[in-house]
Amino acid sequence: MEPHLGHSYTKDRKVLVNRLRRLEGQVRGIARMVDREEYCVDILQQTAALRAAVDALGLLILEDHVRGCVKSAIEKGDADTYVEEVLDVVRRSMGRPARNTVTKPGASD
Repeated sequence: MEPHLGHSYTKDRKVLVNRLRRLEGQVRGIARMVDREEYCVDILQQTAALRAAVDALGLLILEDHVRGCVKSAIEKGDADTYVEEVLDVVRRSMGRPARNTVTKPGASD
């Protein structure tokens, strides 16, 4: 396997950083709500919105990874490790255990 030389998400770096900054703002907003002892349901609604925003960010990174790193690995005939890695991440994000341990692509042995 060839060393991993870049990250496919870099083309969306500005979008990702902006989303992360919005997430920071949402977290600070929820902290203020707790400090002000606001209504529990309102806080829960904000935490649900935060979770949805985190999921959307993760999905964007996953899409970039599949369209970049995984696609490139498939074209080079080195897909197995990358595909298993993506499947394990998706399994864990759905609360399921990873099927097997994978070595990160490009990691030295």
